[in-house]
Amino acid sequence: MIRRSLPIVFAVLFTTPLMAAPGAQQTLFNFVRPADVVQVTTADASLPQYNAEQTAEGEVLRRVTFNPVAAPSLTLKPQTGAWDWSADGAMTLRAQSAMDWAVTLYVKIQSNDGKTLTSRIDLPAGPAQTLVIPLQANTPLSQGMRAAPPMPWVQDGQRTLLASSAGELTPSQVVSVTVSMDKPAVAQNILLERFGVVEGDTLQKAAYAGIVDEYGQFSRGRWPEKVTSDDQLRAAASREQQQLKGWLAEREKAPLDKFGGLVQGPVFNASGFFRTEKRDGRWYLVTPEGHPFYSLGVNAVAADGDRTYVQGREWMFANLPKADEPEAQYYGQSNNQDGNGSSVGRGFGSGRWFDFYGANLQRTYAEPCTPTPQAPCQARPFDAIRWQTHTLDRLQAWGFNTVGNWSAPTLEGNQRVPYTLPLSIVGDYASISTGMDWWGRMPDPFDPRFAMATERAVAIAARDHRDDPWLIGYFADNELAWAGPGNDPKARYALAYGTLRQTTDVPAKRAFLKQLRDKYRNQEGLSKAWGINLPAWELMEDPGFEAPQPNPEHPEIEADLKHFQRVFADTYFKTISDALKWHAPNQLLLGGRYAVSSPEAVDSCAQYCDVLSFNFYTPTPQDGYDFARLRELDKPVLVSEFTFGSRDRGPFWPGPMEVAKEEDRGNAYATFLKAALQEPTIVGVHWFQYLDQPVTGRLLDGENGHFGLVGVTDVPYQGFVGAVRKSNLDSLDQLAKTLKTAPAPEAGGKSAEGHRGGRR
Repeated sequence: MIRRSLPIVFAVLFTTPLMAAPGAQQTLFNFVRPADVVQVTTADASLPQYNAEQTAEGEVLRRVTFNPVAAPSLTLKPQTGAWDWSADGAMTLRAQSAMDWAVTLYVKIQSNDGKTLTSRIDLPAGPAQTLVIPLQANTPLSQGMRAAPPMPWVQDGQRTLLASSAGELTPSQVVSVTVSMDKPAVAQNILLERFGVVEGDTLQKAAYAGIVDEYGQFSRGRWPEKVTSDDQLRAAASREQQQLKGWLAEREKAPLDKFGGLVQGPVFNASGFFRTEKRDGRWYLVTPEGHPFYSLGVNAVAADGDRTYVQGREWMFANLPKADEPEAQYYGQSNNQDGNGSSVGRGFGSGRWFDFYGANLQRTYAEPCTPTPQAPCQARPFDAIRWQTHTLDRLQAWGFNTVGNWSAPTLEGNQRVPYTLPLSIVGDYASISTGMDWWGRMPDPFDPRFAMATERAVAIAARDHRDDPWLIGYFADNELAWAGPGNDPKARYALAYGTLRQTTDVPAKRAFLKQLRDKYRNQEGLSKAWGINLPAWELMEDPGFEAPQPNPEHPEIEADLKHFQRVFADTYFKTISDALKWHAPNQLLLGGRYAVSSPEAVDSCAQYCDVLSFNFYTPTPQDGYDFARLRELDKPVLVSEFTFGSRDRGPFWPGPMEVAKEEDRGNAYATFLKAALQEPTIVGVHWFQYLDQPVTGRLLDGENGHFGLVGVTDVPYQGFVGAVRKSNLDSLDQLAKTLKTAPAPEAGGKSAEGHRGGRR
């Protein structure tokens, strides 16, 4: 289709004066009753002169048709000069999808200095709504949370949708507003009424105003588990106790050893601690008593996981406790503005916080107190021991057998459920950026200070645990940035490129330069191998040196990058392995909990660790990695995180693996677990996480996801929990049947037994 651009100048059809709408909204142009001359330009779109129509709700709007081309658009410009919006906080547009489905609009606002502010708007099907587009960059993260409240919401009787906006604008010199679509497959229609601006940030705040009730729940939503009174909290806890009692009685009859190992089938050698063993082509964790153990774990089992910042955004909370109320003891202070990638662009990342989960435990379990003038009530916290016992009851009743990473230290010595521990290696050692840096830069393992920090971290972690048979093992940190974002060579070899950009006071760069000097001797040899012109070796020592990208004509580039990254990973994992063998020889080294990785990092982990661990946010484990390659490494694999979330239980973010509704989470869990059991290298899967994240974002990074087993009120999601329990019990039954029919290993034959930890 030929692209066309038609200027349409609207004459005054009605002599209605320009009016300011309620709430300091000013209408600049009315598509139905234009009261001022505005130039409207269409490109591959049509806006007939007389096509106003009435909607089912009684509103009168004008139809715009976007044709099925690359970027059909409608642009509004002032007849002369520019709009001065310097006193305004947002642009507004009354719009409706004229289709029976949602449409996606792109709105671009431009000032005469070339600055542009852009927004993507998913306009749902249904009645008209007022689109609110902030005139400065605005995202849910700038409000302190990963995802925004559901849109639209009702403001002054009108459906209103707050859009995110990105970019920059000079609001005193606005010269155009363009509404477009991106490659519609067929002609799409929307209905428009008025376009204008609104003073200040009133509407932006209204989108978030009072979104959290006194229990920490989303105030505007409804769902079966939502709590409305303290009595309801206590009644739910009482009912659950009876249910847990029956489920735990069933567990007592299960053929399990005290650690949760399966007593059916062949017996393994008992070492007194957890270890790994491969038998008949399948890897197993083995309990201290010598029975196969499939680790079904839950991460972040803790009572302090629902803290959220309130300072500076108190308007988001409908009813925060006053200073003289018992729940006021759950206020605190923190600062999570650490400069990592996880905090970039985030607002409200420090100051005063409130712990809604702790307050709800207080309401549920604290002993009641009747104040008198002579003896006022003292704020008494809930019984922490009771919470621990109740939580362990839940895990066992629900078919779990492992307390996963990031869990409460008080659950470690329970002698009821095995557990894992993280190694957090902090120090003043050098570090390297790979472009990811979500949790920070990569530690430099060539720096002697890294070895000292590792020794200190391992010694502290092992101090109270080295002789504990309930401890399965330690994770080597978490989700380090072994590669950069993306799939190109710069991302694949981001660690090597990032190292060469450093100054020579970084030990890793000195190690890389030595590797190259030992191989090529001088700049002539390197120049020839890499296809570059390097006049002097010293130029590589300069900060910001950019190595060439791999190419078929110069294969040595990729070989050198790979070799450095393998040596880097070997140095890192060997340092941790050596420290753990000295301080905690009885427990396993459970790998690096990869979110992103490189083949070199995975190969090195297989050499120095007992278990490879991956955080998979995929439908099945097999979607997260090439398991044919992992089988070649011949090491057991632990899925250290997986999850599935939805948007219908309060928190706005479903996490990285979204399902359509709450009822689908159980099916997704079952599918994942079934696929894991079919993979002979996988020895367990750990769910992320025990508790829903806060509606307004957790302290760490603003994540506000619904993927918990339990809500902020400590009320379990019964449908999901029931499905998870069934899947867990079915998986152990299936594994028991497999073991029962498996032949015993021949002497010196089909069993591969590692050390206690199997490290070499």
